[in-house]
Amino acid sequence: MKGKLILEDGSVFYGTLVGDSTAVGEVVFNTGMTGYQEILTDPSYCGQIVALTYPLIGNYGVAELFQQSRKSFVRGFIISELCEEPSNYQCENTLIQYLTENKIPCIYGVDTRAITRRIRSNGTMKGVIVPEDASEEIVKRYFDLVPVMKEVQEVTTPEVYVMENSGPHIVVMDFGIKRNILNSLHNLGCKLTVLPADATSEEILKLNPDGIFLSNGPGDPKDVPYAIETIKELIGKKPIFGICLGHQLIALALGADTYKMKFGHRGSNQPVKNLLTGRVHITSQNHGYAVEESSLKNIDVSITHRSVNDNTVEGMRHKELPVFSVQYHPEASPGPDDNTYLFDEFMALLPKGV
Repeated sequence: MKGKLILEDGSVFYGTLVGDSTAVGEVVFNTGMTGYQEILTDPSYCGQIVALTYPLIGNYGVAELFQQSRKSFVRGFIISELCEEPSNYQCENTLIQYLTENKIPCIYGVDTRAITRRIRSNGTMKGVIVPEDASEEIVKRYFDLVPVMKEVQEVTTPEVYVMENSGPHIVVMDFGIKRNILNSLHNLGCKLTVLPADATSEEILKLNPDGIFLSNGPGDPKDVPYAIETIKELIGKKPIFGICLGHQLIALALGADTYKMKFGHRGSNQPVKNLLTGRVHITSQNHGYAVEESSLKNIDVSITHRSVNDNTVEGMRHKELPVFSVQYHPEASPGPDDNTYLFDEFMALLPKGV
């Protein structure tokens, strides 16, 4: 079926729909050359329609190995050229079958780089994917929908679960965690107790963990004030490591501020400088909010990492307490392994480090 993507600024892009479903959400772009299934199943994309700048998508198919969560939370997918006959020894299914079976709205055959240029110029904006013959009334109805800012509640684990191991005990606050993060900690010997995002500090400390991990997740960090309060109560009680949304929540809990970026950082090719070593690492990122650097001036933290592209804060560490965080995803390893040292640094803070 023929379809169209309409952006909030009135621009229209025509293509072909996978199925006849429609979508509405914030349109963002990802510059990664691979990893489309990881993007589809990264809970941090909840509420968003994702455009992929790399032209050919689907050429290695999909496989259970690449799943990052229990299901896809994206609102829609935008592709330039969709490969219908993949070739890879790990391939278990085609991307088009995956999109169809999981009822993920997708439009392909569109100029995704033109969409990206528009977003870079005007900022992220709302968009809808509809059949080509959809009336103006239907389109307006979609644009008039007011989003409910409860993305974290949608993606967090519905119940507590444990990944047993013989090493240090880590409590994970799940704001939309990727499986690779859990695997990275578990492979270091950690026992993991994963709690929903609304877990209280009392519930966490009752488990007497050796450390606390704050996960990635979707949306504006200020939309989860309950998590900010919980983190305030945990700081100084246990070693804490935060990634992505967890990084932003630590900043807010310490009294700093965050802001929405013009179009964010999304891709597996983002350069970040480690200010402690002078090295530049290639990182995987997915965020539309950042920590406001000026708000850190009166807080007892030091900036440890910066984006090479726009100089935004990519990492920070408390000067006295065992609390640190990064904005990017060290578990994704586009380097491939030059960022895994961050997990080792977390282990070194634990009283029962391995």
